[in-house]
Amino acid sequence: MFLVGLTGGIASGKSAVSSMLRELGCPIIDADVVARKVVEPHTPAYSRIVYHFGPEILLENGEIDRQKLGQLIFTNEEKRKLLNSITHPEIHKAMLKEILFYFLRGYRYVVLDVPLLFETRRLTQFLNHTVVVYCDPATQLLRLMQRDGLTQEQAEQRVAAQMPLNEKRGLANHVIENSGNREDTHRQVLRLHTKLEDSMDFLLVRVIAIAASAGLGGILLYAAKMLLS
Repeated sequence: MFLVGLTGGIASGKSAVSSMLRELGCPIIDADVVARKVVEPHTPAYSRIVYHFGPEILLENGEIDRQKLGQLIFTNEEKRKLLNSITHPEIHKAMLKEILFYFLRGYRYVVLDVPLLFETRRLTQFLNHTVVVYCDPATQLLRLMQRDGLTQEQAEQRVAAQMPLNEKRGLANHVIENSGNREDTHRQVLRLHTKLEDSMDFLLVRVIAIAASAGLGGILLYAAKMLLS
């Protein structure tokens, strides 16, 4: 099994692309979903967040008020870095468990839906493919303002807090252009899906895993590389 990283920017349409891939049968591990689970009450990350940011960021039911916490970190880089240092290790551990689950079930690949894939760079070394969902800056701002009810200034602050989409596009192996309509985006997703399905990358990874478990790693790794070169 090989890993595919899917990322984008706020309001670029990454979630829509992720849903399209899921509908095509691709296994998706959503970092945002995992992130919500690792900060549930009584978890280690939850306790550290409350300690550093105070009980005022909690809702009446004891859960973290994500909107209030988001307002704090989007206007303060140090607080954003602190939050990331608390949550990212826990998120990555939880994602690894899900990856192993899909590996044991025999999937060829799994898609990791990670908003800050290139900002943190902690996962990129393990990925065979990276996909960026891109839209032009004007469309991104408009979508964000309409979606979250923000002023232009507020939307610009949130966009500025992330790596520019143009920069992410230059780092990716594949780009989904999402400035247009849904039908055009869907056609691009179908093409990407075909490329991933036809890829033989999973063979090398699986041979290495089998070889390592059998104690024949060196010989079989060399043979696999020769076979796929």
